[in-house]
Formats: sequence, structure tokens, C-alpha cells
Amino acid sequence: MASIFETLMLVCFGLSWPFNLVKNIKAGSAKAMSLKFLLLIEFGYVCGIAAKFISGNINYVLIVYFLNLAVVGANIAVYFINSRKDKSE
Repeated sequence: MASIFETLMLVCFGLSWPFNLVKNIKAGSAKAMSLKFLLLIEFGYVCGIAAKFISGNINYVLIVYFLNLAVVGANIAVYFINSRKDKSE
């Protein structure tokens, strides 16, 4: 039961990241983005993944952690792309 609630929490957070990614790509600027915030979120997902492995509680929830980690990673990549665009203007 705990895994179901953990998955629901991750899905709720995770649903916002693709929307944020699209918004950042369309904006073409990093001015409204916070690298520190994105890195903090990424670190949180890494800690959640590490906790799963350390506790030996490896289950389907890891898939959601990795999906969220990937989408936030894409947001970080867009941050650097947009920062480069901002500097060239």
C-alpha cells in the first residue's frame, strides 16, 4: 500500500515536469528558470532512488523515479541551451 501512495505522489509531481519542459523550450530563455531549483529536485530524485536500493525495496516505483529524473534532466539541458541563447543576444 505504501508503494501505491509513493507512486501516486511521484506521478503527481512528475506530471508537471513535461509541461514545464515544453514551456521552457517555447520560451527560448533561461531568465525564468532556476538551475538551483532544478538541481535540488534532481538530487531529491537521486536520493529517493538510492533509498530504494539501500532498503532493498526495489519495485515498480523505481520506474517513476527514473522517468521523473529524466524529464528534470531534460529541463536542466534546456536551461543550458536557453542560457547560451540568452548570452548570444
